[in-house]
Amino acid sequence: MKSITSSLAIAVSLFGMQAFAWEATEGKPFDGQTVNVLAVKSSQFEAHEARLAAFEEATGIDVVYDYVPFPNMKEALTTEMVAGGGDYDVVSIMDQWVPSLQMLLQPIGDEIEAQGTDLSDFPKAHLRHGILNGKLVGLPVRGHVQLLFYRTDLFEQSGVEPPATWEDMVAAAKAIQDSTDAAGVALPYGKLNGQNLMVWMNLLWGKGGDLFDADGGPIFNSDAGTAATDMYVGFLQEDQIAPAGSAVFVEQDAVNSFKQGNSAMLPVWWWVRSQLTDPEQSKLTAEQVGFTSLPSISGADRTTYTNTWIFGVTEGSNNKDAAAEFLGWLTDPALEREVLLDPNGNEVVAVHMSNLTDPEVNARWGGMHQAAADALATAEGIEFGDDWPRIAEILETAISSLASGEETDTKAALNKAAEEIAAIR
Repeated sequence: MKSITSSLAIAVSLFGMQAFAWEATEGKPFDGQTVNVLAVKSSQFEAHEARLAAFEEATGIDVVYDYVPFPNMKEALTTEMVAGGGDYDVVSIMDQWVPSLQMLLQPIGDEIEAQGTDLSDFPKAHLRHGILNGKLVGLPVRGHVQLLFYRTDLFEQSGVEPPATWEDMVAAAKAIQDSTDAAGVALPYGKLNGQNLMVWMNLLWGKGGDLFDADGGPIFNSDAGTAATDMYVGFLQEDQIAPAGSAVFVEQDAVNSFKQGNSAMLPVWWWVRSQLTDPEQSKLTAEQVGFTSLPSISGADRTTYTNTWIFGVTEGSNNKDAAAEFLGWLTDPALEREVLLDPNGNEVVAVHMSNLTDPEVNARWGGMHQAAADALATAEGIEFGDDWPRIAEILETAISSLASGEETDTKAALNKAAEEIAAIR
């Protein structure tokens, strides 16, 4: 996996290493201004909005939220960018969209530094998506990681421990299949929005490979990439630890296999946990579902594919300073912690290492956040570009064709994908 980019290192170095709690700018210099926020529909963001009264009283700033459902969010952001901005002062953007929407955002480094925001408290894998051309244009507010969920009862019955490595995972899966009727692990191999890449990329990084070199050229067809792909497809074909029919599984199929009791392990996003123990959706109880950090390749750092939403200030905003004041409050780890510990809430998302490792947070959520922190500590995330949707489509087609048996030569399939991607970059 590539080391942290120089632009990210520079941005982090601009800020102190000590975390500071947000405080309103003295004298209410933005009193009477309004900050309009365009946000994707999310109960987490609604929890923030519910706490706005304290911010508005401290600053004199009015904040107005406008929510858009996820399927319509990219279009809404694109429309705002084409119109030159101005309708909204602050916008939420998913990581994969940031490069294509960079004209919508303006640099906020000086303003965020003045807020006392500690960038070092954000995991690199999340923070990198707010850095464009070496400048800070957004801060992470919502982020997801992958965890390995497992059946505690089947593990006990089979005499195995939660796996620390993918090699351990194979051994545990085979032991469980020998002593129970469950498949070892549920995985997606079918084509749908790049879902079959989300475990594969962890294997790629763990084997010492990466998607692209420093110049943006494809290198996933290296020996490391071939080994990672053989390992991933091998879970289905050679090891035979995935359920029958997995060659066409998408993510939800894998989730359903686990929660219906047909598979013993499931590497997936942490937010899926609520589905796995919901009595209206799942046959499993909370006591049957355990979790741990995503396994690593033996001898390599832990990794996790991530999903990140940043908030930034629009280029057309006439209230940049007030918007930055709002971002300082919104990204205060104390606000995030309050939401996490709210006894009347059910929000688990955290993007601050201080909260991910917080004892009280982990006591409430059974250690899930520490498991996420363990993976994020050495995960650097992926670098998206304008052409990512097409790249993902080419890659997922290669993985799917190998899993289905349509293609049998891994190196040839990856070389073909590399040639197609090189032609569009």
